[in-house]
Amino acid sequence: MRRLLALLLALGAALPAAANSNRPGDFSYYILSLSWSPDYCASRGEREPAQCAPGKQLGFVLHGLWPQYEYGSTFPANCSNERLPDALRKRYAGMYPSPKLIGHEWEKHGTCSGLAPEDYLALSAKLRDGLKIPQAYQRPAKPVRVDKQELVQAFVAANPALKPGSVLPYCSGSGRFLRELRICYARDGNPRSCSSPEVRRSRKSCGQESFLLQSVR
Repeated sequence: MRRLLALLLALGAALPAAANSNRPGDFSYYILSLSWSPDYCASRGEREPAQCAPGKQLGFVLHGLWPQYEYGSTFPANCSNERLPDALRKRYAGMYPSPKLIGHEWEKHGTCSGLAPEDYLALSAKLRDGLKIPQAYQRPAKPVRVDKQELVQAFVAANPALKPGSVLPYCSGSGRFLRELRICYARDGNPRSCSSPEVRRSRKSCGQESFLLQSVR
């Protein structure tokens, strides 16, 4: 047992006991979550005018930067009561599709990063801005049908630092529509492969041969 524990520590793996610790900075890697706005607005448009008003024409938008555990089905959340300063809320509000999202993301996910609010938001902006969206998936005027491999390869081609295992789609409608894209990064901000549980969840979510990217509005 001691040898197994030592091996896990040497590999930097998250231990089972730590998987529910919810301590700031106690996590394995980050997920950058980009929502496909047309899918979100298809079901919540009337309740989210800031994001879904006609003419917004939003495609991929930042949902958040999420600390994750290497193993297990849970993730750290609401790790402290540290508040987001109003000055930072105003400075970075435009980074999200809805002004109220910044507070939610900081409270639920940012407090678990172990970073100061400004550093967490700066890292979120750096990773979002550093990711190139392939031309075909920026603001399609018509729905686009694609399979997982084609979508992943397009993102890897546009972002050579990414690896196929670092890009995962998630779907809605029993796998019929793209809901979001998740890109995995090490704690230092460099791309890395997503964990095996995350890969399985992606496969389960997008279980059909292909899925549809709904057109922007």
